[in-house]
Amino acid sequence: MDFTKAIEDNLHDHLFVSNFDRDSFKGIDLCLGIDEAGRGPVLGPMVYGALFCPIDKEKQLKEMKCADSKSLSEKDRESIFERINEENKICGFAVKSLSPNTISTGMLGRIKYNLNELSHDTAISLIDVLCNQENLNITHVYLDTVGDPHKYELKLSKRFPKLKIKVAKKADSLYPCVSAASICAKVTRDNLLKNWIFRENCSYKEYGSGYPGDPLTKKFLDSNLNNVFGFVKLVRFSWSTAGIKVKKSCVAVKWPDAFDENDDGDDEIIDCTEENDQVVTFFFNDNSKQ
Repeated sequence: MDFTKAIEDNLHDHLFVSNFDRDSFKGIDLCLGIDEAGRGPVLGPMVYGALFCPIDKEKQLKEMKCADSKSLSEKDRESIFERINEENKICGFAVKSLSPNTISTGMLGRIKYNLNELSHDTAISLIDVLCNQENLNITHVYLDTVGDPHKYELKLSKRFPKLKIKVAKKADSLYPCVSAASICAKVTRDNLLKNWIFRENCSYKEYGSGYPGDPLTKKFLDSNLNNVFGFVKLVRFSWSTAGIKVKKSCVAVKWPDAFDENDDGDDEIIDCTEENDQVVTFFFNDNSKQ
């Protein structure tokens, strides 16, 4: 699968659907597995994968060595993903990448859009996309849980009353279609992260896995923190790992609290940072001569 579009435009979300053989699935009941990769890292996108196959052919996914992606080596994941793409008469899939920008702006917006809600909505969108594909008769859906499994299952069952839905903890190790979906998601995320195109000047471009505990990730964050503009777009600035560094090392920015037609914007100001006594106000002031 070609991920060029998502690599070149890494500020937005992207959906990819595999080139499956539609005629092979006509009139056949299908199961669909959904899982994600990259929920925890402070760097890079989160990717959701959804894979379908005939219910009576799940055993062939096992024969392809599909398992929880975290239990497989990178080489094995790449090999299995290539096989999944080739076996387009046995299975098909879709992946959706959610950019760091989407994740962070949602979490920090005036109307909060937390990671669980984003995850639920992404899974729902993938079910919609694949259920509306020509010749696909998806009857069963299996998902790895996000939050309380019972509440999540109830939510999806109300949204898709004609589908038999099962949400379970560790679904990626219980259901082969979820295992395969987790591999699709993980390989996609790895490709997008490895080929990240920086639009900013970075003094240090080795960023490792993107997880907060990775020494390379820590060094990347420390080396690429601008004391006015914060982090580059690769970073999920809504993560506490990033937020703590910004609060400690960046200058404070005083923002007008509210504007009305008689307000020049200079009266009410909020100091967003308490840790640092340096303050930036003129940069955002249209009347500034500096």
